[in-house]
Amino acid sequence: MYLAHPIPLGAGAVFILAGILIYRRRGREDKDHGSQGAVILLIVGAIMLIYGLGLLEYRPAGIAG
Repeated sequence: MYLAHPIPLGAGAVFILAGILIYRRRGREDKDHGSQGAVILLIVGAIMLIYGLGLLEYRPAGIAG
């Protein structure tokens, strides 16, 4: 599989890993609430992974030219 952007792909993986670690640590301290920072890291990491895989590139289809 071709990796379009390896640096954002790696950064996305690091963000997701950090989000998981922060979320799990916060869950042990306060059972009733999660961590907003961890959720934001997970979302940013997911977007970075999608971008790193090249899924956000615009590829018009069906245009004659």
